[in-house]
Amino acid sequence: MNANVAEENENTTTAPLRDESTTTPLWNDTTAPVAARVEALVAAMTLAEKTAQLYGVWVGASDAGDEVAPHQHDMEEAVDLDALLPTGLGQLTRPFGTVPVDPALGALSLARTQTRIVSGNRFGIPALAHDECLAGFSAWGATAYPVPLSWGATFDPDLVERMAAAIGRDMRAVGVHQGLAPVLDVVRDARWGRVEETIGEDPYLVGTVGTAYVRGLESAGIVATLKHFAGYSASRAGRNLAPSSVGPRERADVLLPPFEMAIREGGARSVMNAYTDTDGVPSAADEDLLTGLLRDTWGFDGTVVADYFAIAFLKTLHGVAADWAGAAALALEAGVDVELPNVKTYGAPLAEAVADGRVPEAMVDRAVRRTLTQKARLGMLDPDWNPVPAALEGADLDRPEALRGRIDLDGPQNRQLARTIAQKAVVLLSNDGTLPLDRPRRIALLGPNADEPTAVLGCYSFPQHIGVRHPGTPHGIELPTLRDTLAAEFPEAEITFSRGTGIDDGELTGIPEAARVAREADIAVVVLGDRAGLFGRGTSGEGCDAETLALPGAQQQLLDALLDEETPVVTVLLAGRPYALGRAVGEGAAIVQSFFPGEEGTHAIAGVLSGRVNPSGRLPVGVPSGPGSQPATYLGARLAHAGAVSNVDPTPAFAFGHGLSYTRFDWTDLRVDVHEAPTDGEFRLAFTVRNTGERSGTEVVQLYLHDPVASVVQPVERLVGYARVDLEPGEAVRLRATVPADLASFTGRDGRRVVEPGELELRLAASSADHRLVAGVRLTGTARYPDHTRRLRSVIVRERDRPSGAA
Repeated sequence: MNANVAEENENTTTAPLRDESTTTPLWNDTTAPVAARVEALVAAMTLAEKTAQLYGVWVGASDAGDEVAPHQHDMEEAVDLDALLPTGLGQLTRPFGTVPVDPALGALSLARTQTRIVSGNRFGIPALAHDECLAGFSAWGATAYPVPLSWGATFDPDLVERMAAAIGRDMRAVGVHQGLAPVLDVVRDARWGRVEETIGEDPYLVGTVGTAYVRGLESAGIVATLKHFAGYSASRAGRNLAPSSVGPRERADVLLPPFEMAIREGGARSVMNAYTDTDGVPSAADEDLLTGLLRDTWGFDGTVVADYFAIAFLKTLHGVAADWAGAAALALEAGVDVELPNVKTYGAPLAEAVADGRVPEAMVDRAVRRTLTQKARLGMLDPDWNPVPAALEGADLDRPEALRGRIDLDGPQNRQLARTIAQKAVVLLSNDGTLPLDRPRRIALLGPNADEPTAVLGCYSFPQHIGVRHPGTPHGIELPTLRDTLAAEFPEAEITFSRGTGIDDGELTGIPEAARVAREADIAVVVLGDRAGLFGRGTSGEGCDAETLALPGAQQQLLDALLDEETPVVTVLLAGRPYALGRAVGEGAAIVQSFFPGEEGTHAIAGVLSGRVNPSGRLPVGVPSGPGSQPATYLGARLAHAGAVSNVDPTPAFAFGHGLSYTRFDWTDLRVDVHEAPTDGEFRLAFTVRNTGERSGTEVVQLYLHDPVASVVQPVERLVGYARVDLEPGEAVRLRATVPADLASFTGRDGRRVVEPGELELRLAASSADHRLVAGVRLTGTARYPDHTRRLRSVIVRERDRPSGAA
């Protein structure tokens, strides 16, 4: 295939590179409009040069600072760069996220490769370099932040935006242009392995937090990539890559709004298709989705990139294409602009499809205009474009070894930010007064995650994603265990450790010893949960789906054995999804939930256990009462909730939005300033929140909408606003909420979004199951059909404060 591309390039007559009367080609003229520059360049390119801009090559940077080396993947044949580069290259896939490499030497390796790419094609076009950044830049030695499910638990978009900006600055400093994040899939079944990568089970929470991440990443000059568009998380039985059975209404009202918000408000410049099919149509071949909705309706003008191997999957997994050329034709016509991670279908097979008339060359031109426009806007077509990234400016690039250690991707500011997020993401699920711990003399520290450094990391962290394939290579970052941080938090306590059992080995022989250790202690802290991995190598992560939401292995047996003792048991979860906790819900002293909190996570948990940190996290997904309750979500309609018609009760043990504090809050004095509004208007109300406890704390105010009568079945309630409120002891604050009527819209019977007149309830709540104040309001007038320009957010602010990004 690569040889065919090169042969085609040699046998094609090339257009002149410039008007002889000028010295600078139009595409290099920075004073000309981007569109004119791109059009001139497309007109000058051969078909092979155009298609070369539509694929990437998976590479790994060199730890010696040499040029990158093509990565050999078991799903692809080897790539010959010498054959490809004369026609150019669209993207470099994961130069930092493929093998462990010192960041400075990786940056040098990437710069040298870009020099080769630029000199190897007649237009001097560099490749756009992309990498993963799901929970931090996926590079050796880069900060491992909490996973997205922890972002959701913070209910703090402003903090997430700061984190994303920091991640983006690190990526941009070493020469990366595009980040493959955020994941905007809404959790529909917690058995799905990639729940840890999501922000939660509510589209408003996912949309607001995800949009903040996009803003932060884009503010640093990194192209944010929304994924997975659309329906990946709604797969049958929570299985990875399984078909998605959602109907058009669920798709429009639950799965699509986060993407719409991130494009309209976040300015995302790239979208990645989902692997799944919806009602028989694979996303990579869905023209209605990728062109009709995304571009024609929403106005998106960036690039659509294929999830890895997704175009080839049209042939191999979906069976909608007979050959590689057919797969290329389907994807290109649907609107996929760039094939990732390697060239498989958009090289020679696409050229063949153009030659035999299956694909008009205009379709190729459409895609290449988008990719070149993105490069132009990144300055990559400018005559003074420099492959040397900012972090290497002024360095002696001829002495690679002298560069080693020059770039720190895990500096003090990053670590402090990671700790702040981890602290705000810890959720205190239950507490009988045992927490915070009051200087215990003897602590029994138990469980498989108590003394495991990587227990805080998700599957897309560098150590778990790449490092595990390089045994003996240091993690590159400090990963203190909870055993380490508890010893520092309680220096006078005697801490005795017993593992009890493994994560998923089912081993029972260590449980009696763990019970004995607990029996002899003042308090037992048992640390359970997941091991992140890929494709069955873990209990959470891509391809690590669960049959039930029972704790993996023999962890429940360990927990039950400890609960049989008289020593109070504090259960700590380091996990990628919620689990049913059985007897611990009613019999345990306390439960602390943390979703893979990153490298600073155990400091945050130790702080919550000691009381140094007052917990303020709230559940972005409900915690089930039993292991077999999926699929379930608080967004269910009336028939999805408990009732006399079924003996199965899906009520969660802890509801979406739930979380306790070490202080107390009262909500009072609700006043509805506007309780009747037209279908294009808004409601306004005010209320007071007071800290009635003895220490400072944070209440997370949540606003839910209940529509009692609608033309189609609605969820019992859905989140339409929230805000974090920090209060000192005795302090009260008056809050004002403005709720646009647009937030009451839904997809009607005719498939159009509608705001219907009628009665509504606005529920001010501490969780989806804990309503504190309820306002009856009414929409008047006739039904209205808002479009994609509708208002997407409510606003909750302190009186006399400016609106924040919190809700």
